Amino acid sequence: MNRYAELRHRQQEEFNALPLGFAFSQKQFDEMMQGWGLDPEKDLDKILRIPGGGYVQKKDADLLHQTTERHDKEMEAAIAEDKTGEGFIYEMFLYELDNHEYGYTRDTEDTLDALGYTAEEILGDPCLKRGIEKAVTEICKREGD
Repeated sequence: MNRYAELRHRQQEEFNALPLGFAFSQKQFDEMMQGWGLDPEKDLDKILRIPGGGYVQKKDADLLHQTTERHDKEMEAAIAEDKTGEGFIYEMFLYELDNHEYGYTRDTEDTLDALGYTAEEILGDPCLKRGIEKAVTEICKREGD
């Protein structure tokens, strides 16, 4: 399996196991709060809102921050360990280009956005540049270009 995909999969499982709640209506909010043993009207001071319609109890906020920081550091370390761009970085770009339908669109913008890179950053880093070039070449070969 692709090492990048493995890392993302493990990190996603860890994130999914966090004590988070999501609500997109008042009914869902009330049910989430009651599931936590909180009053939806009186205990608003015990929760924090997170992006994407999410909520976390203040008592669990440190766990959320520690987990996301660790995930960021793991990703940064895996990228830094790839000194040629032909290992983890290549697998990262291949996975995300496939995920964002590069074979069909021939557009890297969504992939770069998902990974948090600009085109200038990719072109300015020999390893990132090599990784994306190799991934694009692989996809184009696969597509018969």
